[in-house]
Amino acid sequence: MKVRTAIEQLIMIILGILSAGMGLKGFLLSSHFIDGGVTGISMLVADITNLPISILIFVINMPFIFLAYRRLGLSFAIKSAAAIAGLSLCLAFLNYPDVTHDKLLTAVFGGFFIGVGIGFAIRGGAVLDGTEIAALLVSKRFQLFKVNDIILLLNVIIFSAAMFFLGVESALYSILTYLSASKMIDFILNGIEQHTGITVVSGKGEEIRKAITDMGRGVTVYEGKSGYGKDGYVNDTRDIIFTVATRLEIPSIKQKILDIDPSAFIVQHSIDDTTGGLLRRKGHH
Repeated sequence: MKVRTAIEQLIMIILGILSAGMGLKGFLLSSHFIDGGVTGISMLVADITNLPISILIFVINMPFIFLAYRRLGLSFAIKSAAAIAGLSLCLAFLNYPDVTHDKLLTAVFGGFFIGVGIGFAIRGGAVLDGTEIAALLVSKRFQLFKVNDIILLLNVIIFSAAMFFLGVESALYSILTYLSASKMIDFILNGIEQHTGITVVSGKGEEIRKAITDMGRGVTVYEGKSGYGKDGYVNDTRDIIFTVATRLEIPSIKQKILDIDPSAFIVQHSIDDTTGGLLRRKGHH
């Protein structure tokens, strides 16, 4: 099983390298558009100095890989260093077709291929861009800032520099590239079946539990009391139902709940990943 997992991760990383290489050489580099993060910094420096992008991507990422080794472990650091080295070699020696000179298509599909590449690499247990490593470490040191806040700040600086060195139009297309890449990373990591947690507070908990389980979803039932009112708890014990569903199943589940209890209190929140437990009853289709 470990060998199979290792092979699957290797395939993911190789596909990620090839896809990111396509996004860079097949679309962005010839149009002087950049992406965000360390990849964007490398592209911007390459454009300004005429140094090879293949060397810059490797060199600029290495300090972040060293930090990853110290904080996230040797295995992750080795796989990430190998993946970034593979991308550098890919950019140096593989010939990709210059697909289109249309600026909009270049920005959107350049970001598409880079996002797919980064997403596959992450699923393979590595990174092709050290931005999130840096953001994670900074957020741990300065807890006032979240990872997303640091990534956003870094990209604001990068695209501001791009506006100065490359011009307003190239910078704006570069932002579109970044948004396209970000969307694809999210899609590759979470997929169309990204899970959502649903918590339901209702006086008709048993009926709701049965309706959800009849749809094939597993549920967890808590017992709660209403905390509303100036006197604190009132004698109003009710069930709290928790279930996990994909985004495509959310509308039908919510409709079932509201058909049973139109006044039910429903809370939804995104879930990045799930492990173990019973999400769906076996044999339900």
